[in-house]
Amino acid sequence: MEYDERSAQVMNFISGLVLGAVIGAGVALLTAPETGRRTRRKLARVATDARGSASDRWEDLADDVKGRVDEAVQGARKRFGR
Repeated sequence: MEYDERSAQVMNFISGLVLGAVIGAGVALLTAPETGRRTRRKLARVATDARGSASDRWEDLADDVKGRVDEAVQGARKRFGR
């Protein structure tokens, strides 16, 4: 169980770090001395990249959960003889 808790802590830390970086980038873009159109384009590009990154992370998490469930089911079958 300790491994799972550490993994969750590391994942939470990384998620917070990425979220902070995205928010920081957004604030930096909003305060940059450029035209509104350029700033909106940059924000849209950053948002698209963040959405893709989040989607990839969710897929990785789903794969990890599926693998752990499969391992648990196989272990239960071996233990209970099915």
